[in-house]
Amino acid sequence: MKPQFRYLDKPALEPVPGCSWADKMVLNPAIVKDPDSDTIHMLFRATGPWPQKRREGCHDPYPIFLGYAKSDDLGKTWDADFSRPALAPNLGYEEDELYITDIQGNKVRNYANGCIEDPRIFPVEGELYVTVACRAFPPGPYWLSDQDPPVETRFEYVPEWISQASDEDPFVKTARSNDTVTVLYKLDLEQLKNGNYEQAFHYIGPLTEGHVSDNRDVFLFPEKMKIGDKHQYLMLHRPMNVLPFPEGERVKKPSIYLAAAEAIADFASPKAEHRLLASPVFDWEENRVGASWPPIKVGEREWLVPYHAKKNVEFGYTQSFMIIKERDNDYPVLIHRCPDRLMYAEREWEMPSDYPTPCLFTTGGVVLNGELIMSYGAADQKVGISWVNLEELVNHIRQYDQEGKLLQQDTIQI
Repeated sequence: MKPQFRYLDKPALEPVPGCSWADKMVLNPAIVKDPDSDTIHMLFRATGPWPQKRREGCHDPYPIFLGYAKSDDLGKTWDADFSRPALAPNLGYEEDELYITDIQGNKVRNYANGCIEDPRIFPVEGELYVTVACRAFPPGPYWLSDQDPPVETRFEYVPEWISQASDEDPFVKTARSNDTVTVLYKLDLEQLKNGNYEQAFHYIGPLTEGHVSDNRDVFLFPEKMKIGDKHQYLMLHRPMNVLPFPEGERVKKPSIYLAAAEAIADFASPKAEHRLLASPVFDWEENRVGASWPPIKVGEREWLVPYHAKKNVEFGYTQSFMIIKERDNDYPVLIHRCPDRLMYAEREWEMPSDYPTPCLFTTGGVVLNGELIMSYGAADQKVGISWVNLEELVNHIRQYDQEGKLLQQDTIQI
C-alpha cells in the first residue's frame, strides 16, 4: 500500500499584496530543524516587480530574493518576516558593481548579483550551508516565456558591455546567457533566527560552471566519501545540458548527476569528476529529472533521495523518491526507484493560475518524531507543507529495484 501523504488545506505562505519583493511569488522553501528545539526554520524564494531598476524600453525587472519564516507547531502554521528580505541580490550593472567579498575576505565575482532562487539547506562536516540558483542579472517577467506566443525577457537586463568583454572571464561567458549558477553560502542559523540577516549569510562561491551548463538542484552529502582512493566531498546536481557530462550523449535529457571533489572550490572546475545517477525512465519523467532536496540517511550506508520530474507543460512537475547505497571506494549506486509519482498538484490552490504548468516542487524535508515534514512550492506562486510517515515511505520504495520493477517479496529488505 502506498504511504499516506497529508497536506495543509491552504497555502502555508503566499504572495503579500503591496510587499515590493514578495507580491508576485512566494515559493520553493528550504527548511531545517533548530538544533535546540522542534522549531523549523524556513528560507523561501520570493519576487515582485522592481520598477526602481527599470530600464527604458524594458519590462520591470523581477529580481528574486530569499525570505525567512519559522514554525513552532511541526509545520502547521508559519510566522514569516515580510518586513525585509533575508538575502537580496545586489542588482549591479556596471563592471565594478559585480563583485562581492567572500568568506575568506577576497573580492570575487558575484554570481548572485541578479537573482537568488530555490534555496536548499544542509550540513557538511557539522557546519550548515545553503545553496541557491543564481543569475548574474535579473530577468523581466520570466513566466511570459511560457505563454503563446512566448515573450523572452531573460536578457533585458544583461548590460551591453558584457557582449564586448573578454571570454577569458567565466563570469562573463555565463552572464551572456544569463543561465543559473548554483552558489554556496555558509549559513549562521543563530543570526538568521535572531533577524541579523546581514551576518547570517557568508558567500563562498559557485559550485557549478555556468558557461558549461545551466545547473541547479545542487546540494552536498554531509560527510566525505572514499571515491577513487581519495576522501572526497560528494554533490548532487542537475545540468540542463547533459552533453558535456558522462553518458550525456545517451541520456540527452536533464538528469541527476553525482560530482566528487577533494575541495569544495573544485566543484566549479575541471577538477571535479562526474557520474550519472539517474535519467528519465518513466512516462511522467519524459522531459527531465532532478534531485529535490538533500538526502536523508535511512539505513547502513543508504540514503533516501527525493526527486522531481517533468513530463511537459500540461502535466507539469511531480515528485517521487529513490534510495542509493554507498560503495567501497566508488560512487554510490541507485538500488531502489519508485515507478510512480507520489506527490503532485491536486488541491485547488495548487493549480496554476498565471502560469500554464501544474507544479508541486519539494525543496526541503526534516524528520521529527518519525514523520517526514516536507516543504514545497505550489503553482510556482505559493508554499505548501506535507507530512508522511518516514518508515512507511522507505518501506514502499524498497519494494522496487533500481529500474522501478517490483521485487519478489522475499528479497525486500525492511
